[in-house]
Amino acid sequence: MTAIKSSSSTAINLPQLQNLMKRDPESYLEELEQQLRHFSATLKVFEMNPGEHNRALEEVVMFLAQVAKCYAAQLSTFPQTLVSLLRKHSTVLDGEMRMSFCRALILLRHRNMLEPSELLTLFFDMLRCQDKALRSFLRDHIVGDIRGINANKKDVRLNCSMQNFMFKMLADSHVTAAKTSLDVMTELYRKGVWKDERTVNVIATACFSSVTKIMVAAVKFFLEKDDEQDANGGKDSDSDDDVQLPSMFHAKLVQRVNNKNVRKRQKMLENIRKAHKKKERKEKRATAAAGNFSAIHLVHDPQDFAEKLFKKLESLRGERYEVRLLFMDLVSRLIGIHQLFLLNYYAHVARLLQPHQREVVQLLQFAAQAAHELVPADSVEPVLRAIVNNFVSERNTAEVMAVGLNAIRELCKRCPLVMDDTLMRDLAQYKSYKDKGVMMAARSLIALYRASNPELLHKKDRGRPTEALEELRTKRYGETIAKDYLPGAEELAADGDGMDGDADTDEANSEGWQDVARSNGDLTDDENSEEDELPDDDAIEGNSRQPKDEVLSTEEKRSRAREVTTSRMLTDSDFKKIDAVQLKKTVSALRKGGRKRKREEDLEIRDALSKNNEREELVGISDIEMVYKKRKHDKESRLATVMKGREGREAFGSKRGKGADNTSTTTGSTNKTKAKKKNFSMLKHKIRRKAKRSFFEKQQELKKSMIRSRKFK
Repeated sequence: MTAIKSSSSTAINLPQLQNLMKRDPESYLEELEQQLRHFSATLKVFEMNPGEHNRALEEVVMFLAQVAKCYAAQLSTFPQTLVSLLRKHSTVLDGEMRMSFCRALILLRHRNMLEPSELLTLFFDMLRCQDKALRSFLRDHIVGDIRGINANKKDVRLNCSMQNFMFKMLADSHVTAAKTSLDVMTELYRKGVWKDERTVNVIATACFSSVTKIMVAAVKFFLEKDDEQDANGGKDSDSDDDVQLPSMFHAKLVQRVNNKNVRKRQKMLENIRKAHKKKERKEKRATAAAGNFSAIHLVHDPQDFAEKLFKKLESLRGERYEVRLLFMDLVSRLIGIHQLFLLNYYAHVARLLQPHQREVVQLLQFAAQAAHELVPADSVEPVLRAIVNNFVSERNTAEVMAVGLNAIRELCKRCPLVMDDTLMRDLAQYKSYKDKGVMMAARSLIALYRASNPELLHKKDRGRPTEALEELRTKRYGETIAKDYLPGAEELAADGDGMDGDADTDEANSEGWQDVARSNGDLTDDENSEEDELPDDDAIEGNSRQPKDEVLSTEEKRSRAREVTTSRMLTDSDFKKIDAVQLKKTVSALRKGGRKRKREEDLEIRDALSKNNEREELVGISDIEMVYKKRKHDKESRLATVMKGREGREAFGSKRGKGADNTSTTTGSTNKTKAKKKNFSMLKHKIRRKAKRSFFEKQQELKKSMIRSRKFK
């Protein structure tokens, strides 16, 4: 450690001098000048051989960085000296010295003696160094510094300059620097710092990189889901989230009852309160993050982006199969989410749909994901035919057939016009197949077309017509059905409870006052709970069986619903009544008589009708793998089942010789147990008796037995 002489002629090392300077800077100006001269001399010696480790220079650099805040005028040029030194010799410096110089610059940056853009640009240039620990350290600092700058207010100027610089870094010839720059941008997007269109479209250019590592990282970024991207990033998530916190009521009750260690329990209560506040903040951030759009929604030109990706996919013949799967997944998501037209994609996927193909379930997912209502049915038909011919055939196993039928259901859910009546009626025959998985998959396909286009089914498969199916009309290609009324609003006119409220409101407005006594915010908890409760299935079926005084035709219902929709303001309670009416229509028979449908069939149609109105962006792979079959248990689940069966049961095994008799507490041991304690000479004749006897021994034994028998005669 470098030592100096103070004014009192006592030896002081650098840490002690640093402490004294921070306490009284003006009294140690002479020592500072001495250290600056020492720094200049040591630096000149170091530049003669920059690859050699110089401990004296490393110590004085850290010392000056620590006291720079106290001597801002004297050390104004010190940060620029370090920056120039790193720019000139960053690739040849010793690893420890290079890390120390970077730490010193970070200290100066925290003391506002260095501009953030200058330091960040330097650190991006230093990503070319062949030092993995240094690159990780610089990446963490870049992310943390940019995040801290934009914490309270967005620094648009700095963000634009750094985004432009990173865009150039992505095209850098140094692969490691380009990959690290991409990691920084994706990390800033996940943390919500740079969650804008500019960042997403800069990352989109990396999907066409010639380097596989960069290309795969960019594609995986677009494939991430919103729930996987925490508002503060994956590194900020705590490991103790799953710990069940005690309630504040319980903690306060313990504090009030127990009077021992009051200070300790007060501290514990405060920690519980902080943990609850932290949990609430985290839940709010998670709720806010769930509403954010994924990166695919922020692409400027999705059609052009998808076409370029598909062209890149066709050129990836020499790449690994997993990389091609990633590209197919991204292209299918772009087509399905933005409803794009990329007709060659379906033929490309159809060629790969074979049961023996690797990751074939994912390929089926991509095929269904890329279908939507606007794509022509002729383009999607090769995919449907490939699934039917290669999967839904009795020469395959039952699981393959069930997966094929599930994939057809997901495909037809997004593009219903691809199915014709002949094929649909053939597939419907599997509803009585011997395997349960195939049977349930076929029934789910039938339930889908019962709710969307019952005309394609046999009359026996259409089921009992309901009011909801009567209002349903099959859409032609490219058609949008727009209604000038709210279906289900006709029941409000029949009730007549809302008209009086409108009249009262008009009368109150005419006098200049408004009656708010019955507003939704002034309702009591009991009233709110009664209105929030929707009728269950039994109530809906019961209401459907009740005879009505007035039976309206479909046109009369439409006209009455149109009149209600256009003549009054609907409240939340009105919308809840409308939802209940629409649910009732899914199980209410249009006419009496005919075959009585089971309750399960009614629920299937009701679920299919509700899902048919909602367009899902992505296809879950579990929807295709949904095979109704009892899976084999692994070792842990089998052991858990065995242990559960032993609960409440007496210990198993033989109770002989263990004192199990109720008449005595002790029992005698068996001869076998006693024989274990005997000497060998007492048992050798018995052991010999069990051994295999020779022919001579058998003769002697026979002779003795004959003599004994004669004696008794």
